[in-house]
Amino acid sequence: MPHTSFERNARLEEAIRSTLTELLMFEVKDPRLEGVTISGVRLSGDRAYAKVYFSLIGDEERETHAAEGFSAASSFLRRELGHRMRLRIVPELRFMRDTSYAYGDHMERVLEKLHEEGLIPPADEKPDGEETT
Repeated sequence: MPHTSFERNARLEEAIRSTLTELLMFEVKDPRLEGVTISGVRLSGDRAYAKVYFSLIGDEERETHAAEGFSAASSFLRRELGHRMRLRIVPELRFMRDTSYAYGDHMERVLEKLHEEGLIPPADEKPDGEETT
């Protein structure tokens, strides 16, 4: 059965993520990008652009430094990506901080507060009061 465009894009996005991760780990020597993880890639419909999501531990200043590091390394990363993956058309890379971890942490704190206030049961308790195993 032929692969759908969605499946091809998903495979390409994962390959781009993996290649960028390898480049960051072994080729890019910019200290602003140390400890930065590529968490995902989303291609535009025409594959001209790729949103590259990164995560890091730190505050807005650390994020700013990472963005500056990506800006400085962008041409190198794009050139190497095209070369290593043998892409005819290499997407323009747009680096964005992945906020899903921070959002998940925030939601966990909200749920804990609601539990403390007695508005919801704890996450490890079934609605009838039975503990889960």
